[in-house]
Amino acid sequence: MHLCRRCVSVLLSRPLLSAALQPSTHTLHQRSHHILLQHSRVQPPVHSLTQRHSRETWTPCGRRNLTDHQAASPDVYNNKTDLAEREVEKHIVPFENLNVHQISNQESLSDIVVRPSPLQEISEEEAVQIQVPSALPPDSFTLKPYVDKSETLSKLVQLGVNLWELERRPNVGSMLVRLDFHADVAPKLLFLKDLGVEESKLGKLLTKNPFILTESLDNLEARVSYLKAKKFSQQSVAVMVSKAPYLLNFSVERLDNRLGFFQQQLGLSAEKTRNVVTRLPKLLCGSLEPIKENLKVCELEFGFRGNEIQHIVTAVPKVLVANKRKLTQIFDFVHNTMDVPHSLIAKFPQVLNAKFLRIKERHLFLEYLGRAQYQPSQPNYISLDRLVFLPDDMFCSDVALATLEDFERFQKTL
Repeated sequence: MHLCRRCVSVLLSRPLLSAALQPSTHTLHQRSHHILLQHSRVQPPVHSLTQRHSRETWTPCGRRNLTDHQAASPDVYNNKTDLAEREVEKHIVPFENLNVHQISNQESLSDIVVRPSPLQEISEEEAVQIQVPSALPPDSFTLKPYVDKSETLSKLVQLGVNLWELERRPNVGSMLVRLDFHADVAPKLLFLKDLGVEESKLGKLLTKNPFILTESLDNLEARVSYLKAKKFSQQSVAVMVSKAPYLLNFSVERLDNRLGFFQQQLGLSAEKTRNVVTRLPKLLCGSLEPIKENLKVCELEFGFRGNEIQHIVTAVPKVLVANKRKLTQIFDFVHNTMDVPHSLIAKFPQVLNAKFLRIKERHLFLEYLGRAQYQPSQPNYISLDRLVFLPDDMFCSDVALATLEDFERFQKTL
């Protein structure tokens, strides 16, 4: 059943007024619903706010049927309607728990939702229980929903950080969302920039090592100061940090132990040790087990002497972290198949860092042409560096004395 505006005015002006003054909003809702049910069954009594005409009649809905005399006097009806509306507004004003303005002509009184007033005082216990919705999504499988709402993530994207790689790593995404850009990120970025790290490399560095953002500035400065005390220049430290992003995450004690290990194990001077570490700073970050194993392989399996190992490591530090299987495969082919002695391999250690397939194809091509000569004392000597590092066209024209088409046709036969 639908109520007209007049019905709502009468209901609000009489029993609902006393009910609304009760402190319980639940009681208000129950009484309003009860009044509505009574109103739908029984014709309401006539209690006008002003003196009513004796010839007025009421419909079951509560609408007035005016006589011809009253209908001919619209001013009477308008005045009484205005007076009733003002009376309703006078009673609505104190009802802070009832939003009467949301009532339309098509709404029933039972549909009214009673809300507490924003000016109503509440206790501390109630204030603690209020839950404020967060601006960030509660959970997500990717960082994409957070980028537009998180200043930290948006700034990292502008720096070139690859969030797609970071979100695949455990707990990294939640760590980045919790970081405050001005308190946690900006000071680290300024520190790295002052150190000498190029701005174009900051994105790649943070993609590889986002955990540097959780390190304290005191620890970072202490580790840089230690490296400078070991006579590493600031430019060298910046290059090392760019190549090995995890370098500054390790303590001063670990860095000192690593430098001491390479200096003692290889028998290198302090200057050569700094040179090796600067060119391959991963030596200070990774595990020592592969390095120890490669040193034993070079000494025991390959048969290099101590001074030859020093020369190889100084010239090509990657030999220390190279794959053992690849290293053994290259050495076996160069030494046993190509018949190159240890002294020449130690003289041109870059061959141990080359691609095995390139060495094999070029050697077999020279052998096919009858030009596979690697002894310096023999004519038509071909050094290992020219064999490995020249481009294909120069290798064919200067070393093999053949055309590139001949070499390509030969490769198809392998």
